[in-house]
Amino acid sequence: MPFVWVPGGSFEMGSHSAMSREDEQPVHAVSLDGFWMSETPVTNGQFAAFVNETGHKTTAEIAPTLEEIMAQVPPGTPPPPKEMLIPGSLTFINHPAPANPNSAVRWWQWSLNSDWRHPYGEKSSNEGLDDHPVVQTSWFDALAFAEWGGMSLPTEAQWEYAAKKGEVSNRREMNIWQGVFPVNNSKSDGYEKTNPVYAYKPNKIGLYDMAGNVWEWVADWYRPDTYSMKDRGKNPTGPFSSYDPVEPTVPKRVTRGGSFLCNDQYCAGYRSSARMRTSPDTSLEHTGFRVVMTEGQMNKYLNN
Repeated sequence: MPFVWVPGGSFEMGSHSAMSREDEQPVHAVSLDGFWMSETPVTNGQFAAFVNETGHKTTAEIAPTLEEIMAQVPPGTPPPPKEMLIPGSLTFINHPAPANPNSAVRWWQWSLNSDWRHPYGEKSSNEGLDDHPVVQTSWFDALAFAEWGGMSLPTEAQWEYAAKKGEVSNRREMNIWQGVFPVNNSKSDGYEKTNPVYAYKPNKIGLYDMAGNVWEWVADWYRPDTYSMKDRGKNPTGPFSSYDPVEPTVPKRVTRGGSFLCNDQYCAGYRSSARMRTSPDTSLEHTGFRVVMTEGQMNKYLNN
C-alpha cells in the first residue's frame, strides 16, 4: 500500500468561511508531528486481502441484536420487528424533492444483505471494482483493518492538516454530485457512484481523493464543541466521549472528505474543514477510510 509522508507543522484548524458550520469553530492553531498517510482510501482489493487473511466479518454481515438497537433509540421507542434483525446496511435512494441542509427529506434505506461485497443492495456486486474504495465498512471494520496492518486511523486533526496542506480547489478534480440533490445526478464527472482511486489528479502533496468519492472514518469521537476544548494545541486526539444534540442517545465518530453524494446545495462536505458524524456501527455506500502511520509504525512495517 503506497504512503505519502506528511511533514510536521502547524495550521489553523476549522473555518471562518460562509459555508462553515458551528462545529467547525472556533478556528484554532494546531501543531502536529509528521506522519505517513495512505496515498488513497483503502480499496476493495486491499480490504479483500485483509478479509482473506483474517476471516474478518464486517458489521454489515452480522445480524444486529435487539439490545444493540434499543440502546441507541430514545426511551419508549417501539422495538423493530424481529424479521428486521438480519444483516444489512444503508443504501441511497433518489427523491423527487430537492434537499437543503435543513431538509426533512430522507434518502437512505435499510437494505437487507447489503455489505462491502454488495455495496448497493444484495443483488449488486463489487466484482471488477478492486481499485475503487471499499464502502459499507463501519468504524469498527476500519479500525480492524488498520490494526491488522500495524497502522492507525488518522485523527481528525491529521486528516484536516493533510487536506489543507495539499488543498484541492478545482472541482473538476473530485467526484461529487452533479445536478439537483437528491433528484438527479447528471454524472457529468463520469461517475454515478465511486470512482477508481487514481482517476483524479492527486492533491499538492500526493494524496488522492481527499475531496469527494467517499467519506472517510477518522479516529475521533464527535462533539459539536470539540474545538472549544482544552489541550487542542499539540497532536490533539479528540474528546473522550461523543455527544450529538440531534441524536443524544447515539454515540458517533467523525468522518471527513465528502463523497459522490455531496454538492453545494446540500452539504458541501468536500471542504477540507467540513465535519460529518456517524454512529461507529453504521455502514453506508458512500463511506470508507484511509490509514496513517507514525515513523515508528512505518519502520516496523518496512522491517516485517
